Amino acid sequence: MLTREVPLDPTASALLFIDVQNFSARRDGGEFKHMSADHFAEQYGAFFGVFETETLPRMRRLRDAARSAKLEVMYTTIESLTKDGRDRSLDYKITGFNVPKGSWDGKPLDALAPADDEIWLPKSSSSVFISTNIDYVLRCLGVKQLVVSGLVTDQCVEGAIRDACDLGYLVTQVTDACLTYTPERQANSIAAIKGYCRQVTTDELIKELEGDTP
Repeated sequence: MLTREVPLDPTASALLFIDVQNFSARRDGGEFKHMSADHFAEQYGAFFGVFETETLPRMRRLRDAARSAKLEVMYTTIESLTKDGRDRSLDYKITGFNVPKGSWDGKPLDALAPADDEIWLPKSSSSVFISTNIDYVLRCLGVKQLVVSGLVTDQCVEGAIRDACDLGYLVTQVTDACLTYTPERQANSIAAIKGYCRQVTTDELIKELEGDTP
């Protein structure tokens, strides 16, 4: 019987971190630089509290376990191919932000930086499958199972999961290593995307990668 509940084969799996970058995952990132301190605290204070104390440490544990199990560890960040962002998606233009080519904002967080030989793909649309060659790269790597973690759950993370599924990958979402701006949005997204992927926690996936499965 066909099922999404398939344990990872490390030789055919990759872990993808989505948009864990200076622009949107640091308090001084470009997405927030025009906000007053009070507005920032009201809109994003709770989000960053959870991200910095819970979600990011889980991401780091997940990355370390994936490296130990010899999975490909990959990263995507929002970053235009040009400094003025003329190449970015219409949606990003309407949203009104641009992460210029080569900018500090476009780099992954130091706390979750790619190792020397790990793959990092800048993207200029919500889904990494639309504005990068990730599908080609994954197929060249022999990847059939994709593990997804990142920001934000109900936007770029969901987009990647849906597109990966439609392209024929088995997707595992690490639910507590993804985060969006409110608990309500997080819960709604996790419930909505459930039909597209296997959902596990960080602890559950690390146990699986370490061979501690029933």
